[in-house]
Amino acid sequence: MPDGEDGPTDASDALAPRVPATGRTLLTGPSNAGKTRRTAAALREYVDRYGRTGVVVLDFAPTVVRDGTVLGGRLDRFDVPRVAWTGTLVAHAPRAGSGGDQKRAIELARANARNAERLFDAAPPARAVFVNDATIPFQATGDPSPLDAACDGASLVVANAFDGDLGEGPVSDTERTALERLTDWVDRRVRLDGSG
Repeated sequence: MPDGEDGPTDASDALAPRVPATGRTLLTGPSNAGKTRRTAAALREYVDRYGRTGVVVLDFAPTVVRDGTVLGGRLDRFDVPRVAWTGTLVAHAPRAGSGGDQKRAIELARANARNAERLFDAAPPARAVFVNDATIPFQATGDPSPLDAACDGASLVVANAFDGDLGEGPVSDTERTALERLTDWVDRRVRLDGSG
């Protein structure tokens, strides 16, 4: 086993800019601010230093293309390493996929929640968890406690979430609640604006 296989112990040891190697970090910002890229960089650095044992990835990102630009998307767009376990949600984008129909948006959000629950149930105990688009499973409930349970015992959590103009409607309101609760749950929130 390489040195450090048990994981880092120094919170000042950075994996990526403003992402320490221990504790819970939430990266937020608008579309294309670099949230997924920064999460992927932290994942690569963690695996390079400490190995893939006990590393869990939860990828909840839908892929949305608007005006020819990909908004968000999966971590694997950034050449991430294999890890011990990856749970990938075949995610809907409730607001974009509903065409403005609020009832349909709620149905899509509930489908995401049901499918994410299976991933949370299947996730093994982890020493490090990397989460892409962390609010997607909670757009129907606003309650991120299943993520808390999945991360129980992990010395590192790096998650990202959209924080921009969500518009109006029940899915948007519930996603704002989920983001507030995630912010309370983490040790630090890093707001990205895409400029660096």
